Amino acid sequence: MTDKNHIKETIKTLPDKPGVYLYLNNRNEVIYVGKAKNLKKRVASYFTKNNTGKTKILVNNIRDFNYVVVESENDALLLENNLIKKYKPRYNVLLKDDKSFPWICIKKEHFPRVFFTRSKVNDGSEYFGPYTSVVMARTLMDLVRQLYQLRNCKLNLSPKNISKGKYKVCLEYHLGNCPAPCIGRQEEADYLETIQYVRRILKGNLHTVIDHLKTLMKSYAAGYKFEDAALVKEKIEIIKNYKSKSTIVSPRITNLDVFCIVDDENSAFVNYQRVINGAVIQSHSVEMKKKLEETKEELLSLAMVELRRQFESDAKETLIPFRLEYAIPDTRLVIPRRGEKKKLLELSERNARYFRMENIKHKQNLQARVRNEEVLKQVQADLRLKQIPEHIECFDNSNIQGKYPVASCVVFRHGRPSNKDYRHFNIKTVTGANDFASMEEIIYRRYKRLLEEKRPLPQLIIVDGGKGQLNAAVKSLEKLDLRGTIPVFGIAKRLEEIFVPGDPVPLYLNKNSVSLKLIQHLRNEAHRFGITFHRQKRSGDFLKSELDKIKGIGPGTIKKLLQEFKTVEKIKNLKKEDLEKVIGSSKARILRDYFKKSPE
Repeated sequence: MTDKNHIKETIKTLPDKPGVYLYLNNRNEVIYVGKAKNLKKRVASYFTKNNTGKTKILVNNIRDFNYVVVESENDALLLENNLIKKYKPRYNVLLKDDKSFPWICIKKEHFPRVFFTRSKVNDGSEYFGPYTSVVMARTLMDLVRQLYQLRNCKLNLSPKNISKGKYKVCLEYHLGNCPAPCIGRQEEADYLETIQYVRRILKGNLHTVIDHLKTLMKSYAAGYKFEDAALVKEKIEIIKNYKSKSTIVSPRITNLDVFCIVDDENSAFVNYQRVINGAVIQSHSVEMKKKLEETKEELLSLAMVELRRQFESDAKETLIPFRLEYAIPDTRLVIPRRGEKKKLLELSERNARYFRMENIKHKQNLQARVRNEEVLKQVQADLRLKQIPEHIECFDNSNIQGKYPVASCVVFRHGRPSNKDYRHFNIKTVTGANDFASMEEIIYRRYKRLLEEKRPLPQLIIVDGGKGQLNAAVKSLEKLDLRGTIPVFGIAKRLEEIFVPGDPVPLYLNKNSVSLKLIQHLRNEAHRFGITFHRQKRSGDFLKSELDKIKGIGPGTIKKLLQEFKTVEKIKNLKKEDLEKVIGSSKARILRDYFKKSPE
């Protein structure tokens, strides 16, 4: 009997009961796990209808199957989830979530410690979380430490050890952070009462802690213990401040979960939020890679079961965006239509969409990085470099007839511009239009500074220009004993020739070469960056030469004129009456007299 005939015969014996089925391949490996309200109908559907796409591929690989009958649909949902985690079948959706989440532990011991951990041990201790954010967990720990004095040592504070006087107080006691139960200065019953309030805070029941502290404050005030009352009041403000940062919904909403899903062709993105006493205390998003033609309802059901288990949710109510085929165990499913609960669902959807956009952006950046690495490998090959040039710097000079000489350095990391590393240079030692000397100066200044500051050097230097600029750059590298350490090339614009030190014959790269395009990008970026600085410098110097040298016209007057009239050219052509309205008659007269005498 063939595999297909065997399967069809076996299907006839299946019960009309809820259950879970496991498809096996020719190596007897589980390749798919599914749940069903009716096992016979569901399994038969794979082999009786015309499947397409990925489902057809799955069916072609099925050689046998097993099944488990359960009492209810809820049991089927839970068992499916557990079997998927156990076998990790090839054609099943898996939650892409490999994070190790933080917990806050109240240790099962005398005078329990409260601490942050990523390991959950079955030793009877209480664990709160998991928290989707380390910042959230540490913020809660900081809140607890601000409110209560708790020990953080690992001593065995059994009554026997304390009575024997085995321990001495430590620095924490002297700093006021611990009441020293180790030497019997605090009763364990009092300490456990404190732990009770810590437990309430970690569960999100802040209002009960506030009520307790308010009662305590009033009792201190009634007994004229005003300093103690003031300390308690500070603690109340600390809790209120923490609460105000996390409360975003109506305090009438007590304990519920919120789930939302958005999807595209290949993936689904699920956001989960936990709400306690009007505050969103947890928010977590996961990606689910589609394997077959799964519906959003199927994907959301799977995610809900797993995330509720993972975050140990006991919420009796769960908000969802649409009706599900299967009920979720131990919670009531609600589709809100209006009000605060509807806003919560919309918030969850926004988080899911944001997570999807971030995911897409991350993948695009990853793809771009891979492409850039391929380009850099080609640059290495074309320029015969010893290593991949992940850090490249390019230099350009800019001046007009020797005036306002400036230079620019642009930096590319991993094939992309690193704008924060760009640098401008004012030429200091060169007079007139001397591009070679200017290049020699800026190369020397740039790498002398990097050496002094012990910062990493580039794997490639490009200079905008031909042999003259290249030789000037090499001369500076020789002065710094860097000749041969950093490869340096020049690019001449006319024929896009690449000049190599010591070689009279330039290198010609293919016009469509990715290497040449990257070098051109560097050169053009250095030119753009240098020109921008040159214009700023030239514009500022022009204003100074025209207005600052007028005797009787100070910086305040110049500022007023430029704010009102914008340009010197416009100021030159103004009537005396227009000037008087802004700077007064005497200064207007000085300006008019100056511009009448100055040549056109």
